[in-house]
Parts: sequence; structure tokens; C-alpha cells
Amino acid sequence: MMLSIIKVFAPTALAFFIGIALTPSLTRYLYANQMWKKRAGKIAPGGGETPIFNSLHKDKEVGTPRMGGVVIWTSALLTTLIFSLASIWWPESETLGKLNFFSRNQTWLPLFTLLIGSLVGLVDDYLQIKRSRESLGGGLPFIYRAAVVVLLGALGGWWFYSKLDVDYLMVPFVGELFVGWLIIPVFIAVMLGLFSSGVVDGLDGLAGGIMAIIFSAYAAIAFFQNQVDLAALSGVLAGGTLAFLWFNIPPARFYMSETGILGLTTSLTVIAFLTQSVLVLPIIAFPLLATSLSVIIQLTSKKLRGGKKVFLVAPLHHHFEAVGWPAYKVVMRYWVISIIFAIIGMIIVLAGRIY
Repeated sequence: MMLSIIKVFAPTALAFFIGIALTPSLTRYLYANQMWKKRAGKIAPGGGETPIFNSLHKDKEVGTPRMGGVVIWTSALLTTLIFSLASIWWPESETLGKLNFFSRNQTWLPLFTLLIGSLVGLVDDYLQIKRSRESLGGGLPFIYRAAVVVLLGALGGWWFYSKLDVDYLMVPFVGELFVGWLIIPVFIAVMLGLFSSGVVDGLDGLAGGIMAIIFSAYAAIAFFQNQVDLAALSGVLAGGTLAFLWFNIPPARFYMSETGILGLTTSLTVIAFLTQSVLVLPIIAFPLLATSLSVIIQLTSKKLRGGKKVFLVAPLHHHFEAVGWPAYKVVMRYWVISIIFAIIGMIIVLAGRIY
């Protein structure tokens, strides 16, 4: 038991300190090469203007680098590599061997999706920076990023169905719900849903705090389900995110941007399926759900009601900004809500298993 606890907390702490150590070099590179958008603001998903958002953020984004998410996934991958190599270099050490959390049935797939999602996001960030002199858009076309997410979701669903022999979903307090091969489209749908929530990365400290809380919750869920390797990886992602958050608290040194949020949302999908808690994911990750729903509601309302809006601006956290909440109040209240819903979700998952 004690070794399992160390196996979770030691990599988590190491990921945090690696992220802290990497940041000075990354900061120098990002600022020296002016890796930020040259024009503030954005365009709406439908291609229109966003005047309220642009007025709220007219003095932001320009001068603050993107690509801060590199801290998260680099620290996670380095931590995984260090513990994996330690078990190879010192095979006679029984303790080091047991601390290695790189395993086929628990961590291969989430690490793979983390890497691919992060690299695709990195390309998108680079293109946004490079092309921002000409327009407010300029990154990878949305359809390309969505296609990558669909492919990762299809691969993940296939891996579960064919390699892990998982063809059911766990319904809390009920039991297994057989879905067969339909787990593949379900996997794709969940990954696309989390991908749509990536717009939560819009205020200093918002996405970092929310994602650190969610991955911490999944570390606890996996640990109590005896998925110690997965708990360690979830803790590592929380630790790396906290290292990023240390420098993203206002005033932000850099933004997480797509290279961080895309890798985190795709890997979170896999972790939710591995812990058989995907049906509780909307509760554990409630702020992400609220973010996606606010955009869907806004777009639907404008489409069906002749341009009338439900919110002053979407996503929801920018609506709160528009009605007068200071950004720090929005962020900290989102953190509080995240903690409460993460706890509720953990209770449902763990109590549902015991029932």
C-alpha cells in the first residue's frame, strides 16, 4: 500500500519540479522569438466578428507568448521516461522497478494521445503566430484538428474493443451496459465533446486550474480502483499542469493554448474510459461541459432566433466578464465549482462500484 502511494505521489511531484525547471528556458525562447499573436482578438466559430470579446481583450494576447502547454506535456513525458529508464538501468532494485508506471494496459494509450494531440496543437499555435499579422485566425483549419481528434477517438475505441476486450460502459449503481463495437463511436463522440471544451482556455489560470483539479480527481479514482499506473499518470498530468499554472496565474507569463489543451482533453478521454467512469465525466468535468454547452446554446439561438443571443458573449466565462466580473473572480469561482463537482463525481464513481 505504501509503495503504491509513493508510486503516485513521487512522479506527481517530479513532474511539477521538472515543469518549474523547464520554464526559464522555455520563457527565454518564447520571448526572444516573439511567439505571440500580433493582433488581439478572435473570430467566431461561424466566421463572424466578436466585438464584445475583442473589446474585453484588446490589451491582452499581444505580447504574451502562446505554447505554454509545452511545460505540461514535456514534464509528463520526461517524468514517464525517467521512471521507465530507472527500472531498466537498475533492474536489481525492486523498488525502482515497481515505481515504473509505463504499462500497456493502463498508460500507453493516454500517453500516445497526449503526445499526438499536443504536437498537432503545437503546429496550430505556430501557424496562428506566423499568420496573425494578416488575420485573427490563421491556425490549422478547424476541420483538420477535428479530423485528428476523430482519428484518435477511433483508434482509442478500437484499442479498447480489440486489444483490451472492453465492450461495455459502467453505469454507477447499476453495473455493466453492453455496447459491443459501438464503444468506438461513443469514444469518438466523447473525445469530440472534450475537444469542443478547449475554448475554456480563455482567462489567465482558468484552464490550468480546472484541468489540474480534474486530473487529480482521476488520480484518486484510479488509485482506489487499484489502477495504480493510471493513477500515477493522472497525477503526473496534474503535477505538470500545476507547474504551468504557477506561471499562468495573473499576470500570465504565457498561455496554455492549443498545444496544452488539445493534448489534455484527448488524454482525459482515454483516462475516463480506462477508469470506466465516462458516464460520470460530465460531472467530474462540469466546467468543461458548461463551456461547450454555452457555445452550442449561443450558436443555436443565433441560428434559430434571427441572431438573438442568450449570453452577451460565449463561452460562458466571457459572459461573466462582460457582465462586470473581474477575470480573477471568474477564475477562482470556476476553481471552486471544479473542486465541488470533482468530489461529487468521485463519490458517484466509487460508491457506484461498491453498491
